[in-house]
Amino acid sequence: MARIELTDLAHSYSAALAAANIYALKPMTMTWRQGGAYALLGPSGCGKTTLLNIISGLVVPTRGKVLFDGRDVTELSTERRNIAQVFQFPVVYDTMTVYENLAFPLRNRGLKGKAVDARVREIADLLDLGGALTKRARGLGADAKQKISLGRGLVRADVAAVLFDEPLTVIDPALKWELRSKLKALHRQLDITMIYVTHDQTEALTFADTVVVMHDGAIVQTGRPDELYERPEHTFVGHFIGSPGMNILPARVDGGVARVGDRVIPLGRPLAGPPSGERIELGIRPEYLRLTRGDGHPVTIERIDDLGRVRYARVRFEGHRLAALVPGDVPAGPEARIAFDPAQIHVYADSRRVG
Repeated sequence: MARIELTDLAHSYSAALAAANIYALKPMTMTWRQGGAYALLGPSGCGKTTLLNIISGLVVPTRGKVLFDGRDVTELSTERRNIAQVFQFPVVYDTMTVYENLAFPLRNRGLKGKAVDARVREIADLLDLGGALTKRARGLGADAKQKISLGRGLVRADVAAVLFDEPLTVIDPALKWELRSKLKALHRQLDITMIYVTHDQTEALTFADTVVVMHDGAIVQTGRPDELYERPEHTFVGHFIGSPGMNILPARVDGGVARVGDRVIPLGRPLAGPPSGERIELGIRPEYLRLTRGDGHPVTIERIDDLGRVRYARVRFEGHRLAALVPGDVPAGPEARIAFDPAQIHVYADSRRVG
């Protein structure tokens, strides 16, 4: 178990680009507390796996340091960092039994006899593999094989951290919830630092205590799932987290009001002065933008998405497409009005929240 610190860390895959201070993974400094459950969340190509591989030792960063409990491990191999890594596709020995697969990392480190047996059975029970210990891995399904792969990462009690790189991608959707819940329960029981890479917001928000959102090689926000949803500090976070994502629309802001086209929208938190930036935008979650029978701004409804428990209207407002909640008592005709909840409007300047 370890406290992991990244100090002025950046990485480029080209020496020429690095010399020009152009990085695929942009400069960052942050700390991962011992025993924390973290998720690295972002779209493909944003730098998640590169960062994970730097932490694990598979990649040496172009600049900066990686510290484990204050010890500089930047140049050390994965083995010397005492890291366990679980990959997208299960890493198992098909000719071995489940027991032998789980025991292998322990025996490889010199453990024998009762110590191995006790730990293997403990982890097998936690993963609901106790009844399959004598079965060969080749005859098992993808979900069971990934459980074995997870078990191989968790079986070493002295491991500094367990890193997961999209571990549920090949798992049947019906089983993903079960495995996510199992991982969360394992984290609580084992008190191991876990870092989980995913592009799936549901996986990140249900697994992690702290979510690290990445975009274009940079960390744009770190926080609890509820913080990221309620107070996105970057427009990308607002758009990426949530389904539908946050509505973002260009505006002019002065004091306590915003103007979108010819429409005036009151703000719940007046700004001290006009925000500085080349691009000023408003952000509001669809549930706080509602179709209404009464006063409001006129919109044209393009379609209604019925999600069972709720309905969202896709509307056009002053030339911009937005998603708005459809209350149960409001009929959704082609012409309608929407009402903004002023307390839930965020103001962004060049993508960063300023109010």
